[in-house]
Amino acid sequence: MNDTICALATAPGRAAVAVVRLSGARAGEILESLSHRTRPKARQASVRRLFTTQGKPLDEALVLYLSGPASFTGEDVVELHLHGGRAVVSGVMAALLELGARAAGPGEFTRRAFENGKLSLAEAEGVADLVDAESEAQRLQALGQLSGEMDRRFETWRESLLHALAQVEAAIDFPDEEVPETVTQDLRLRLEALERDLDAALHDQRGEAIREGYKVALIGAPNAGKSSLFNALVRRDAAIVTEIAGTTRDLLEAPLVLGGYSVLLSDTAGLRETGDVVEREGVVRARRGAAAADLRLWVIDTSQPLDAEARSAEEFLVSADWIIENKADVSRETSVSATLDALPNRRFLVSARTGLGVEELRNALVAQVAATLGGAELPATTRARHKALLGAALDDLRQALKSFHLGAELIGEDLRLTARHLERMSGRIDSEDVLSRVFSSFCIGK
Repeated sequence: MNDTICALATAPGRAAVAVVRLSGARAGEILESLSHRTRPKARQASVRRLFTTQGKPLDEALVLYLSGPASFTGEDVVELHLHGGRAVVSGVMAALLELGARAAGPGEFTRRAFENGKLSLAEAEGVADLVDAESEAQRLQALGQLSGEMDRRFETWRESLLHALAQVEAAIDFPDEEVPETVTQDLRLRLEALERDLDAALHDQRGEAIREGYKVALIGAPNAGKSSLFNALVRRDAAIVTEIAGTTRDLLEAPLVLGGYSVLLSDTAGLRETGDVVEREGVVRARRGAAAADLRLWVIDTSQPLDAEARSAEEFLVSADWIIENKADVSRETSVSATLDALPNRRFLVSARTGLGVEELRNALVAQVAATLGGAELPATTRARHKALLGAALDDLRQALKSFHLGAELIGEDLRLTARHLERMSGRIDSEDVLSRVFSSFCIGK
C-alpha cells in the first residue's frame, strides 16, 4: 500500500461531470505536478487548470485535497471534478499514470479504508451493496450495514461470549475452588440465550432476499398462460406468446421493484414429458427455478380439465404458494374448482389476456413481499459469507453446551472458536484470499 492509486469514480461515458480519485502518499505531490501549483488547503475546494506532463492544458477542474488519516481511505486523497468528456478523462488519467500513480483495481479504495481501520469488512460490503442498490429496501439495508448496525449486533454477541469465557477461565485458573452452582447455571442460561439469538439470525432469510431479490416463479403446464401473465406483471412484452404449446424453452427472468423491494420474476417452460431435446432442457431449468423460488405461482388454464400434465407443477407446491386460475374470460371447466378446493393454497382468478384480476394479483405480491422481507431490525446476514461464519459459530457454541459435563477446558476452547468466527464477520481476522475475493466484487473507483 505504499503506491498511489487512481481511478475514475463515476460511470464511464459522456457526462457533465466526471470524478477521478487518487489515494496514497504521493497524491498531493501528483496534484501539484498536474496543476503546476501548490496543493490547496485540506477540505477546501479550488478551481485549477490541469496540464499534461508536456505542459499542455487538459481541463479546468474543481479539485479537493483530503489529508490522511482524516479521509475515506485513511491516506492522502485527491478528487478531481472534471468536465465529463471522454477525451478529458482519458487525458487526465494518462497524465496521472505518467506522474507515477497506478491504476486502481476493483474495490482497492475501499480495501485501503478497511486495512487502515476506517471500515470493518461488513461495513465495506455495505459500501458495495449501496453502490449496487436498485430498490429502496436494498438502499436502506446497505446504509444500515455501512453505518455499523450489523457490526454492533455481532459485537453484542461477542461481548456476551467474552463474559461467559471469563467465567470459564476463572474455573480453569482456580481448579481447587468450588464454582458456585449459581455461576454454572448463569453461564448455561447465557449460552442458551445466545444460541437462540444465533439460530434465529441464521434462519432469517431477509438479508439475502433483499440484496439479491425476492424470487417468484410462474410454473405450470404448457399453454396455461404463464408467459402472458409474465408480460402482464412486468408491463411489457418480455416473453414470446403464441398458441403453440412449449413456446417458452428457457428460464426467462425480469427484475421488478414492488413496494420498494427488489423482486425477480421468472417465466418457466411448461412442465411436461417431451422428446424435444431443447424443450427437455427447458423443463430441467424450469424445475430448478421452481425449487429455488421464494414463492411459486401455479398457473392453471381453467378452461381445461386438470389432467396429469396440468397437475405436474403440484409437486413443487407448499401451502404458502399461490394458485393462479387463468383464462377467467372464457368458459370454465366445472371440475377445476372441485379439485382445487381440496388444496390449502391461496387462489387468484385472473385473465392475463384481458387484464382481469392482474392488478389485484400484483397488489397481493406487493403485500406478500413486504410482509416477508419487512422488519425494523437489520438482518444479521446479507451474504453467503455471513451465513457460513454464523453457522460455524453456532456449531461451536452448541458444542460448548454439550461439553458442560466434560470440563471447563473444553468449554473454553469451543467458546474461543465461537468468538473467532464472530470476529471474522467484521474482518478483524481473515486470510488474504478471503479479502481478495470480497473486494474483487467491487467496482473500480470504489
